[in-house]
Amino acid sequence: MSRKFVLSGAVALALAAAPLSGAVAVAAPAQSAAATTTVYYSTSGAPSFRAAINAGAANWNRAVTNVKLVERSSGATLRYTEGNDPRGSYAQTDGHGHGTIFIDYSQAQQYDNTRITAHETGHALGLPDHYSGPCSELMSGGGPGPSCRNANPNSQEASRVQRLWANGLSAVSGPQQRIYDHSPVG
Repeated sequence: MSRKFVLSGAVALALAAAPLSGAVAVAAPAQSAAATTTVYYSTSGAPSFRAAINAGAANWNRAVTNVKLVERSSGATLRYTEGNDPRGSYAQTDGHGHGTIFIDYSQAQQYDNTRITAHETGHALGLPDHYSGPCSELMSGGGPGPSCRNANPNSQEASRVQRLWANGLSAVSGPQQRIYDHSPVG
């Protein structure tokens, strides 16, 4: 008996049995585009900055399609908190949508709040600081000074997040790192 005959017989048997079992064979759709990964975040620990956090998340959602930030009261992997820290605002994150973003009160009195939250969110999406960059770079943080109010990622930053999230959220997250915004405070 040839292999070809056995394979053909198995296919014929499967097709004949399908109507009897009620099963319907459907071809899997081709993967034409990467699926969007949703990162859920909570603002419950930073109620004073909820509007700025949501505005910063909306800026990222408009700029990228591979990851979407959605506020959620429970089950969030990204949490925002607020308080006083002489080191300023920071993100403690693995760069894969997990971690804590701390918003410092003193820094928030000097800098645009939406820029602070969008910048720190950029770390949670995998971007590093670039303090020597111009105001048009969100990840330049406080480098351009308090007059900079740009809270939108530029095309290079958005492109990098698109590449980092092209295959979705990493199943295994790495160790979290604390990334400080070294803007002058006080």
